[in-house]
Amino acid sequence: MSNPPQPDKSIVNSYLSKWKTLENYTLQEQSLNLLFHSYCPDNNQLDQILLKVSALNDFYSTNIFDTYTVAKHILKCNIDKDLSAGNEALVNKIAPVTINGKTRNFYSFASKYCSHHKPESYPIYDSYVDKMLMHFKKKDKYDAFVKPNLKEYQRFIEIIKNFQKHYSLESFTLREIDIYLWLAGKEYFPNKY
Repeated sequence: MSNPPQPDKSIVNSYLSKWKTLENYTLQEQSLNLLFHSYCPDNNQLDQILLKVSALNDFYSTNIFDTYTVAKHILKCNIDKDLSAGNEALVNKIAPVTINGKTRNFYSFASKYCSHHKPESYPIYDSYVDKMLMHFKKKDKYDAFVKPNLKEYQRFIEIIKNFQKHYSLESFTLREIDIYLWLAGKEYFPNKY
């Protein structure tokens, strides 16, 4: 497959238009928005957190095999104040979860959990976004990060903002950039099974 085209406003807009045609994804997002914003907006009751963790785990195939322990961890983190403030450090606070004595890093899941509460403050990290950011970093050197920096959430946001600035995409929200990176990454850097 050829390389993704140089990011510009028309390319991003074309991916955002494509997103609107993907009924399975848009309906999942609408369902999650109902859950996160209407039915269970807070994170101070275990049953509501468990519903959100389970729905995200199912829709995004995040491979969390112990959603109950993850939900208990989020409850213990007492995240609502940090979420309201848009505290970027929250993702790395939620990500490490100890299950059966072993600490796992659910970084991508944590970014999704925060993003579904505040999509304009918390872009989603996943492998497709990672591949797109790495590709254009190597190609155009828009930022001097190294791959592990993408797993430091505050730095990850800075990298995305530098990407926006370099390609004059500041008119798009973080969520819109996130959608573009994910869809283009899925197209140009598909997972091989």
